[in-house]
Amino acid sequence: MAALRRQTPYTPTAPVRQGIYSQAVVVDRTVYVSGQLGLDVASGQLVDGGVQAQAKQALINMGEILKAAGCTYNNVFSRDFPARAAYQVAALPRGGLVEIEAVAVVGPLSDP
Repeated sequence: MAALRRQTPYTPTAPVRQGIYSQAVVVDRTVYVSGQLGLDVASGQLVDGGVQAQAKQALINMGEILKAAGCTYNNVFSRDFPARAAYQVAALPRGGLVEIEAVAVVGPLSDP
């Protein structure tokens, strides 16, 4: 069996990692994006405006990471809703109100 390709793309246009993890890991054509908080890239601080503003910023950050991995949100979402999971935790890092992660596929996707 041929070995799968593994890469860890990085972009300075998304927040620097806060721990011992990568912004994303690409294995063959699958991109696993680490959980993103609503951090402002320039200041490294959570954006003001509550959960809606933090969710929007987390998605902006995720879009930059997807771009670095050769993807867009079209590689995450298709005609049908993607699989998802929701967790309740006691607290998120830095007092964040929301954290979003994603799995994408590099290259064209087609729905049956």
